[in-house]
Amino acid sequence: MSENKKLNTKIGIFSFFAGAGFLDLGFETTSGFETLFVNEYHKPFMDIYKSSRKALKIKEPVFGHNTEDICVFLNEEHGKALAENMIEAKKSYDLIGFIGGPPCPDFSVGGKNKGAEGENGKLSGTYIELIIRNNPDFFLFENVKGLYRTKKHRSFFDEMKLKLIANGYYLTEKLINALDYGAPQDRERIILLGFKREALRGMGMELNGSPILKSFDWNSKTRYNSNEIRLKNWPAQEPYFEEEVKLIPRGIEKKLTVQYWFDKNDVENHPNSKHYFQPRAGLSKFQSIQEGDDLKKSYKRLHRWRYSPTAAYGNNEVHLHPYKPRRLSVAEALAIQSLPKDFIIPEHISLSNMFKTIGNGVPYLAAKGLAETINVFIKKVKNQELKYAEIIS
Repeated sequence: MSENKKLNTKIGIFSFFAGAGFLDLGFETTSGFETLFVNEYHKPFMDIYKSSRKALKIKEPVFGHNTEDICVFLNEEHGKALAENMIEAKKSYDLIGFIGGPPCPDFSVGGKNKGAEGENGKLSGTYIELIIRNNPDFFLFENVKGLYRTKKHRSFFDEMKLKLIANGYYLTEKLINALDYGAPQDRERIILLGFKREALRGMGMELNGSPILKSFDWNSKTRYNSNEIRLKNWPAQEPYFEEEVKLIPRGIEKKLTVQYWFDKNDVENHPNSKHYFQPRAGLSKFQSIQEGDDLKKSYKRLHRWRYSPTAAYGNNEVHLHPYKPRRLSVAEALAIQSLPKDFIIPEHISLSNMFKTIGNGVPYLAAKGLAETINVFIKKVKNQELKYAEIIS
């Protein structure tokens, strides 16, 4: 195999629980990847997905957009159609991957916390079952840190991994932070990646030892270390004054600040700049909260010269503009999710659906960083720079 063939791997993506497609966009804008099939149950989110891709000039998936419950792909009719699409895809693509982040409130301490028995929790099990039945060359599973760190849910997570291992997958996992990839948001998520044994062997990797990919370099495409970032001299709470100008302080990382991203995405002139919830009970509460007071459960006022807490806009969370007496706009929320400024949500989508899909999405730069990290791993395996699944000291 020539050097060029080794490097130019064509990878087809089947996306599940796609939402508005922030995770997909990270792969679509990374060399070698193409989205072939998209599944998202909630039609307004799919409408955003389609509209945003049209504006960004990303071609439609060859196997289409699907708005059915993912569970239908476990029945005979839909399961057969999915399998046939994968067979067809393998004629043109070197590798096929499944990516998805099942709804996570059942594993979130701040959400329902019902775990594997909750309706959303069961969807994680369905996604894993779908992977096992269809045997993609690799998969990505994304979820909240509660699934990884909470004892109640960790056993379920471990059970899923044992099923995947028993079905020939070599695994690697990491609790990532969006800050590490350059998104202005302190957002941790567990990422589980798996590569099929036959796919690794087909790329030239010798397999030995435990089915854990210790040679997978999770930091190959990170830009920062979130632990070090948190230790910088970020500004604390300061009195709120409407439209007050504040110069950037020394000793911080400007590119991780809310204001940097507001400017970068020109949020004042963005098509979604006027989309925000109006206060029901006047402005007094909005005006009484200090800039940077983001420690409460709700009514968090961001600081312009800090990064944002997790962009969660549901469950009664209200994030306030640093120096305006209102909630964040959709344009500002998209910027905090590090999306390109050309990502636009159509006006006919309700405000609730706009903010829900933004809050549910994977920060774009984190998604792109993950796609690039997978690319680095694949290239190293194919170039025989990584010979074994694990590094034995």
